[in-house]
Amino acid sequence: MTALDDATATDARLPFHMRGNYAPVMEEVEAFDLPVIGSLPPELNGRYIRNGANPKHGPTMHWFAGDGMLHGVRLRDGRAEWYRNRWVRTKALAGADRMDAITGTMDLTVGLANTHVVRHAGRIFALEEGSFPNEVSPELDTLGPYDFGGRLHTPFTAHPHTCAETGEMHFFGYELVTAPFVTYHVADAAGNLVHSQAIDVPGPTMVHDFALSRNYAIFLDMPVVFDLDLAIKGTMPFEWRESYGARIGLLHRDRARQGEQPRWFDVDLCYVFHIMNAWESDDGTTVYLDAGRHASMWKGGADKFEPSYLHRWAFDLTTGTVTETQLDDVSHAFPRIDDRRTGLVNRYGWCVGPRPGSDPNSMNAPTNVLKYDLVTGERAFHDLGPSSMTGEPVFVPADDAAGEDEGYLVTFVYDAAENSSSFVVLDAADMSAGPIATVPVPQRIPHGFHGSWFADE
Repeated sequence: MTALDDATATDARLPFHMRGNYAPVMEEVEAFDLPVIGSLPPELNGRYIRNGANPKHGPTMHWFAGDGMLHGVRLRDGRAEWYRNRWVRTKALAGADRMDAITGTMDLTVGLANTHVVRHAGRIFALEEGSFPNEVSPELDTLGPYDFGGRLHTPFTAHPHTCAETGEMHFFGYELVTAPFVTYHVADAAGNLVHSQAIDVPGPTMVHDFALSRNYAIFLDMPVVFDLDLAIKGTMPFEWRESYGARIGLLHRDRARQGEQPRWFDVDLCYVFHIMNAWESDDGTTVYLDAGRHASMWKGGADKFEPSYLHRWAFDLTTGTVTETQLDDVSHAFPRIDDRRTGLVNRYGWCVGPRPGSDPNSMNAPTNVLKYDLVTGERAFHDLGPSSMTGEPVFVPADDAAGEDEGYLVTFVYDAAENSSSFVVLDAADMSAGPIATVPVPQRIPHGFHGSWFADE
């Protein structure tokens, strides 16, 4: 089957990720001096860039398997200077295979670069978890695979985390065929890879995200496992395997430099795609992790998505016990915080939640921005309207001295009634307020994954 357009994206024979606003767009466009409804805060000088799967050559086996496409908006002095979208010019997009036919090894320079986009030490990386990062320019041009000067020898996660206090970027990579199946890495604030360490796990587990607290790197070893036979068949190569078990490991960040392994805590069977944050008690005896907990993932099929509910795990370092508490009974996706609180206690978190009254299990139901106050336990929604679906909300502080929710949420929003998309700026402190600014963009932006705000340096 050939590449799709909006006219064919309604074909019910296609998988859900090739229909409606999950369907790819086939044109790279750009527009300048975009119209603004409302007023863009003049302090928002920078770029919002979001990544997502946008298959160029026809239907893929899974939503996660499409070619990476970046969508970006450039703001300066209260103006929306440009919108543009660009495929990440990966080797995979050009037709290269991940598997080296001569050596039988995985070529880590070949990847889809379709999941996230982050910046560290002045470099912008388009990420997915099966390959090296692909560096891109602020104008969304692809510069190519990046291996930290030859020091990186594993895949690079789509979810690195930068310590709010040290400026270090902590990340990991997981392997699918041979041990070590997970490797932990640290890049210093200047971008030098300064530590790499194998993490002992029993098999090829899919580790999508992990967390940082002030003193610990926190690993999720859970029962979504790579299956080589499924990969050979060309189907989704991961499956739910209850016999694998579920555990969470706390690795002391300083002692890791001497080779110490994580301290593991067994937890109830579940899967975690995305964490919100982790932090420690004042006396250092307890580590807390807030994350979205799925009761299972892909149990019975590659499109079986169990909903995610916000949970808190508390790890008692004195007794070696762990307690688990569900914090909300409303499902959510794509949790984010003020990144200045990474590894430190945070009061607020934002995510995507179902619009009240909609089907929380539908992939096409309207969604809202959801805000948690983790001190009071309160939850608030910003209602985007009955036909709108929001992307991941990214927090931008109003200035360097601003408080934890003093600033803005930026995201792309799709309106199904109009089959159109906009860049939207919300007041992060007040979910009841209308949008501060809405910037219509010249084409539909398909539902995607993660993005970042890159303030001008």
